[in-house]
Amino acid sequence: MQVTIVGLPGSGKTTVFNALTGGHAETGGFSGGRAAPNVSVVKVPDERVDRLAALFNPKKTTYADVTYVDVAIPAGAAREGTVNPDVLAQVRNADALLHVARAFEDPANPVAADPWRDVEDLDLEFTVADLSVIEKRLEKLKTTGRHSSQAERELAHREEELLLRVEPQLSDGKPIRSFGLTTDEEFLLRGYRFLTQKPVLVILNIDDRRLPEVATLEAAGRERYGQPQTDVAALAGQIEAEIGELPPDDARLFMDDLGIDEPSRGRVIRLTYELLGLFSFFTAGEDECRAWTLRIGSTAVDAAGAIHSDLARGFIRAQVIGVAELLEAGSMAEARSRGTLRQEGKSYEVRDGEVLEILFNVGR
Repeated sequence: MQVTIVGLPGSGKTTVFNALTGGHAETGGFSGGRAAPNVSVVKVPDERVDRLAALFNPKKTTYADVTYVDVAIPAGAAREGTVNPDVLAQVRNADALLHVARAFEDPANPVAADPWRDVEDLDLEFTVADLSVIEKRLEKLKTTGRHSSQAERELAHREEELLLRVEPQLSDGKPIRSFGLTTDEEFLLRGYRFLTQKPVLVILNIDDRRLPEVATLEAAGRERYGQPQTDVAALAGQIEAEIGELPPDDARLFMDDLGIDEPSRGRVIRLTYELLGLFSFFTAGEDECRAWTLRIGSTAVDAAGAIHSDLARGFIRAQVIGVAELLEAGSMAEARSRGTLRQEGKSYEVRDGEVLEILFNVGR
């Protein structure tokens, strides 16, 4: 999963990047001119993996991971067509966007903080970028078809009809994620990787004085933004970055003093999973305890394929148990004798927190 962090210059997005990744990327200077992104792969914190590892004492413990990419987009660049193509590609390649908006006053920035003004400004820039893609594609569709097959012409016609329907709504300021597209329509648009189609988690970057307001800021933000596949979280980026550099015990004491329930890393990942409709299942044994990521609604054979394509091809059945049940039993053998280790077929819908053991035919 790749999550790209965006935000106007001065929003503190690189500070948030450091908070989420434990990194030390250079901050300050309104890094609008920086073309190379900051990139970091972060292990998804999950105490269930830790508890499984404590039970099985495996040779290897593997967490799910998320890649954070911090890109610099100068204010007004999308409207003016001056965004570095490599930067824009990094944004388009994201599975979700983390939109950092400044909700703190900065003596170095003479402009008063107004996070929702900034959110609307960057949303507008992404809208303009998407409209540019649509305009170019519609022009190209007008000249195609002469040497195409009947099926290709029909597909091009459907694509053109959809883009002509999307364009005026997008011009009116409605993001594509709010259109209620069908599965077939989403498939037609998938290759464009439209910016306004991506799930967005708005991060209100506050200072420590506003920590008591977090719940109120988030509730008001959700009511104001109110788009499908979006959510709002408030965090103190600078404080969270400092927490990330502390030993666990010291970090806990610091968070308790400030009234912070959990570090931003775990909370942001959880919210992003929810936006993308993702969850974790596990495999566990003496060789390895591992977390795997699946989309909600995935089946046992989908889970097998996530582990290895051979397991999906030769799938016979899955042995399934919840983490809590397995920990209580103390071993797969004991869970089997208790009857809590279930046998499930290909169509079984896997749920968050289940441990799977895939039985498969090697010869298939």
